[in-house]
Amino acid sequence: MLYGFIGTGNMGGALARSCAKAVKPENLLLSNRTREKAQALAKELGAQAVDNETIAARCDVLFLGVKPQGMENMLRRLRPVLAGRTDSFVLVSMAAGLTVAALQRMAGGSYPVMRIMPNTACAVGEGMTLLTCSDEVTQAQRQAVLSALSASGLVEEMSESLIDAGSAVAGCGGAFACLFLEGLADGGVLCGLPRDKAQRMAAQMLLGAAKLALEGGEHTGQMKDAICSPAGTTIAGVRKLESMAFRSAAMEAVIAAYERTEALKK
Repeated sequence: MLYGFIGTGNMGGALARSCAKAVKPENLLLSNRTREKAQALAKELGAQAVDNETIAARCDVLFLGVKPQGMENMLRRLRPVLAGRTDSFVLVSMAAGLTVAALQRMAGGSYPVMRIMPNTACAVGEGMTLLTCSDEVTQAQRQAVLSALSASGLVEEMSESLIDAGSAVAGCGGAFACLFLEGLADGGVLCGLPRDKAQRMAAQMLLGAAKLALEGGEHTGQMKDAICSPAGTTIAGVRKLESMAFRSAAMEAVIAAYERTEALKK
């Protein structure tokens, strides 16, 4: 089975790297608008650098790592190739805001389509990928995609009506978490820590807190309470965050990301 990646930018490249851990790298075909980028990644992974048309003609699974604004033009050029195929294939889009119906219209047929919303942590096996399938996707195609994603981290299947809201948390949230991590490290530096130590401490702390949230079974409120001693240092910091509407700001960031996704559909 051949897996193709059209678009090997930040997200497409991260997913290709995780896919190379789950399937034979020689079964990966990569293309990119800047051909040198695809060639460099292909050399790194042991994959093949080709053009879009070759992927459209040969691959069983076509990962579309193209920005929403560029998807229609890219698929329009591939319509004759897709229409000429006599074997089965599935289109797997990573584009925010583009529905299954819109992707089928752009591709020129009622082809099997899966929408996935991964995040860049897929490259290190700690991603959170959201997935939804069109009615045309067979069980074999679904399993092939799940196999390709098996080294990327967690995969959550959900209805298409929820995937954009989920992406505002799981996808965009990675950037929000980086801002928080950077702020924690900056605070540590201001208090006298060397930059590299502050960065490592903040990153490991977030990793550990996330793992506890996933595996510990406690509500995050309980986790927070367990760290806050009476009249202690942590509750003083929590008070400062709450005085600056920290949780409300996080909620507003998710809502803003979701609303932007909705706007891309218009």
